[in-house]
Amino acid sequence: MEPKVGVSVFVRNNRGEFVLGKRRGSIGAGTWGLPGGHLEFGESFETCAAREVLEETGLIVHDLRFLAVVNSVMHAEGKHYAVVFVEGYVSEAAGGAAQPRILEPESCTAWEWVSWGDLRSFDEDQKRSEGRRLFSPLSELFQQWPEFHL
Repeated sequence: MEPKVGVSVFVRNNRGEFVLGKRRGSIGAGTWGLPGGHLEFGESFETCAAREVLEETGLIVHDLRFLAVVNSVMHAEGKHYAVVFVEGYVSEAAGGAAQPRILEPESCTAWEWVSWGDLRSFDEDQKRSEGRRLFSPLSELFQQWPEFHL
């Protein structure tokens, strides 16, 4: 089977937080990951990111930009992906925060706003087999790009 291309999105707000979701389904069930999905034929990374975020969370993102790419081989699932990470920002009304909604309950059971420190603590807990586990491409971002930081 040939590798596929996935796009994962750091959806950021004006408080420096980003959206993280608890996955459900055949790949990575029970782990926490970013909104995103498969790149469609002829689609740019940014267009894919905006489409997937809207479909999954109802959030509209802007100012999208490339961050990194990881090689993600999921042996247990028999899957191989090149996962492209991008970031984008949500517009927030004065005094109010944009809130992600669960629009694909078959794929995600919860969305939360988390900080960079929260995410790094998930990664450290996972190394000790404690607490929340990250979806493998997100964990691999830390392994393959150790200096990566938002």
